[in-house]
Amino acid sequence: MNNYLTVEILVEGPTEKQFVKQILAPYWWSRGINAEAPVFRTRIDENTGKIYKGGDIRFSRIEKQVGNFLKQQRKTIIASFVDYYGIKEWPSLDKIKDNHNPHDIARILNDAAREAIQQTYPETRPLERYFPFTAVHEFEALLFSDSQILADKLGVDIAVVDRVLEECGSPEQINNNLETAPSKRLDRWMNGLFGKTTTGIAIAQEIGIDTMREMCPNFDAWLSSIEHLQEEA
Repeated sequence: MNNYLTVEILVEGPTEKQFVKQILAPYWWSRGINAEAPVFRTRIDENTGKIYKGGDIRFSRIEKQVGNFLKQQRKTIIASFVDYYGIKEWPSLDKIKDNHNPHDIARILNDAAREAIQQTYPETRPLERYFPFTAVHEFEALLFSDSQILADKLGVDIAVVDRVLEECGSPEQINNNLETAPSKRLDRWMNGLFGKTTTGIAIAQEIGIDTMREMCPNFDAWLSSIEHLQEEA
């Protein structure tokens, strides 16, 4: 394990946690990277002290958690994995325009997050050690990387899936609203029976990381930025 790079990926919920644990971690292990996936704390009940995790992602709630990980684990790389679809408050969120493509959205929000952490925790070297990933528009977009597998698993005609990709252009361009976000489409096709941590993870497992990287440039760029650190070690 001495030659392994350890990456703590703070995730927003159980779906992303299972994705890292079951799919990304084994993929990275063969490349000399050990990945863990703690879930962000979103709030603490002042009366009971109960800690709530996942959902309602706001940068003001997770900034300290990222900083604490950076301070406590000096040799560890820290990353974050959140859905753009679910973000309610984030540095530079107001700079996102309707005509921005997925690359623009991810770059603006990821750069702003790193700069904010740099301003607050400069002694932890966040520009070298913190690698945020904003999934555009959400995790389920990755499942559109292989339309045949997705159609087979959902029990729908492949033409239904391909039509979405033709309209939007690529998985990461599938649009972002209450009716047409990736997860909303999947759930509608399964008549409300789509399970994010069950069906979704099973589909991701069969598609595999390499196909996702080929079809989702922002996802690929995030993985490459971390893999590059291991290659330099």
